[in-house]
Amino acid sequence: MSANDRPSGPLTQTSATYDSAFLKACRREPVPHTPVWFMRQAGRSLPEYLKVREGIPMLDSCMMPELVAEITMQPVRRHGVDAAIYFSDIVVPLKAIGIDLDIKPGVGPVVAEPFRTRADLARLRDLTPEDVPYVTEAIGLLTAELGATPLIGFAGAPFTLASYLVEGGPSRNHEHTKAMMYGDPQLWADLLDRLAEITGAFLTVQIEAGASAVQLFDSWVGALAPADYRRSVLPASAKVFDTVAPYGVPRIHFGVGTGELLGLMGEAGADVVGVDWRVPLDEAARRVGPGKALQGNLDPAVLFAPTPAVEAKAQEVLDAAAGLEGHIFNLGHGVMPTMDPDALSRLVEYVHTRTAR
Repeated sequence: MSANDRPSGPLTQTSATYDSAFLKACRREPVPHTPVWFMRQAGRSLPEYLKVREGIPMLDSCMMPELVAEITMQPVRRHGVDAAIYFSDIVVPLKAIGIDLDIKPGVGPVVAEPFRTRADLARLRDLTPEDVPYVTEAIGLLTAELGATPLIGFAGAPFTLASYLVEGGPSRNHEHTKAMMYGDPQLWADLLDRLAEITGAFLTVQIEAGASAVQLFDSWVGALAPADYRRSVLPASAKVFDTVAPYGVPRIHFGVGTGELLGLMGEAGADVVGVDWRVPLDEAARRVGPGKALQGNLDPAVLFAPTPAVEAKAQEVLDAAAGLEGHIFNLGHGVMPTMDPDALSRLVEYVHTRTAR
């Protein structure tokens, strides 16, 4: 079944959301208004998020179903966005299969023993639903409360997960990652293939629990040239999308600094290609080609400007999107922790009002 088919049989959990503006835009159908959601909307800048997360480490919070549901719902209640994004972290499936890692405040994911040799592949076992029961439980709670509002499942892409594993943490230059990719291409391919299997399984759990769409987030892939992406990354990303294709839910692909890769990211199998703020949406559409919806792409820093300036820049995004087959309004990256929540609410209202049909 394709993303354009009305769900039936085992996919009836998505039927309540089928006619939502968000899923219509994903399917490139006419919408009542341009749908809006924000990456990293689940928390970040909300005082209610900071309150419920107080004293709870990030990874622990991702494994507490009632807390996950509450955090995921907070921006939906406050901002009136058209979709919820499941609150998680890209390293959750790695933690679930036993990789020794932690998320250090102010640093990010840190791996105790970085992956550097073929022997390290043995540490990447298959992920099963039994490894992440908290995901199934949290999504059950969420879909019951969300009703007709779609829930977007979430996972990190194989390249970004590999980068964290090989570097041992965040990296500016990805020197160990690229050294493996260029120096031992077979080991690199095998590593990404295993991560694609784990990521595909993690997204499958979310879809079977009730997610209406999924987003594959490739934080670091903008560090690559197109030829390297095609040869060394695209096959693994395509494997993830192929894994979830039978479910017929829209598949979104987003990376940072990926203006030169947009066409390839669509080629990997996405129904919706996310665009950061560096490339106007009309130009992004030219690079991606027909048959894909686009998502984006207001510069997050604009939200710190006065409201008239925010609305002017938002209108530029809407104008650039005027000729698209499908458009989902989003930031060109994530919500920043110091952002004024009211500015986000005003932005949602502006986009809805300006695009109402």
